[in-house]
Amino acid sequence: MAMAFCGLAILSSCDKSPKADEQPAATTASKPSDLRIAYVEVDSLMTQYEYCKEYSLILEKKSQNIQATLQQKGQALQQAANNFQQKLQQNAYTREQAEQVQAGLQKQNADLEALQQRLSAEFQEETAKFNEALHDSLQHFLAKYNKDKKYTMILSKSGDNILYADKTIDITNDIITGLNKAYKKGSATEKKK
Repeated sequence: MAMAFCGLAILSSCDKSPKADEQPAATTASKPSDLRIAYVEVDSLMTQYEYCKEYSLILEKKSQNIQATLQQKGQALQQAANNFQQKLQQNAYTREQAEQVQAGLQKQNADLEALQQRLSAEFQEETAKFNEALHDSLQHFLAKYNKDKKYTMILSKSGDNILYADKTIDITNDIITGLNKAYKKGSATEKKK
């Protein structure tokens, strides 16, 4: 038994890597005091950042236009179907005519479904581009902002995804002010071109 113990002691003394529950003393002592965390309220960002407000209006109008177009075409199709049904009951069509009109209505319905899918895909693509541009804008701004602030981590807070956060680390207003200032400057530069 003494041999097994010595062998284990030799193996463990050769293994200099830290164990899972052991941390090097210098690392644990310096990390917590250097850790600086802040957060940004995403909901406030979405309602107060001018770029978000403007683009949200654009997306809302586009969504309304899509809905109006689809509703108009859907109503026209429904009216044509009702008209067909009425004439069919009045025996106004020959069998061949009825089949042709019915085939035309089916094609119109398929075209409407294809239009709905295409418009939905375009809207999703535009929304994705907006989200990507927003993310890039925020990342770019935070990189500049954090050069002076030296935060270790900046979190996004949306709803209650963070259970508790001290308001002293809430940098939302600073970020919104900075983003709006940069956006206005960028918009003014683009208008001069």
